[in-house]
Amino acid sequence: MGKVFESIDEHQREWIARRELFFVGTAPLAADGRVNVSPKGPMGTFRVLGDHTVAYLDMVGSGAETVAHLRENGRIVVMFCAFEGPPRILRLHGRGEVVTADDPRFAELYARADFDAPHDIEAARRAVIVVEVERIADACGYGVPLMSYEGEREHAEKWAEKKLRTGGESGIADYMAEKNTASIDGLPAFDAGERAG
Repeated sequence: MGKVFESIDEHQREWIARRELFFVGTAPLAADGRVNVSPKGPMGTFRVLGDHTVAYLDMVGSGAETVAHLRENGRIVVMFCAFEGPPRILRLHGRGEVVTADDPRFAELYARADFDAPHDIEAARRAVIVVEVERIADACGYGVPLMSYEGEREHAEKWAEKKLRTGGESGIADYMAEKNTASIDGLPAFDAGERAG
């Protein structure tokens, strides 16, 4: 183990598609800034678009650390772990770009990726994160425990439905304006004028 690859080949694409979730890591440039690691999923929101390009669907959440860090410096790592079968970790280091839902490129990217959105509530889709991958490497994964996958949670969909029901069409946008405009270190994330899907 511990091999560096030239590109994301077919074997890696198939292995990635069988994972249950993925993690992204980002950090601000400031030495005292907080590093962020976020679990992402379901896997239907992640796609390999080319030998060195991946993308994932970013949904409205309680924070916007990844987006703030990418807008500041673009650095990102995407990590996959095997929780069953042979142990393995795969990391994709690269430069990320935030394509917001109100960006003219969003619809084309969304269609190209053919995401399996976790639910049909377009208003909860904040952005597509596109990563130009510069380094592809695996590791042993011996420290990753064996775990069984039980299914996806329904909380995100129910939360979005409730926001729309109680706040109308602006319910999710109002939440973004309150929670997603800056990182915990104060870096800008989403502009108040940017809206989800």
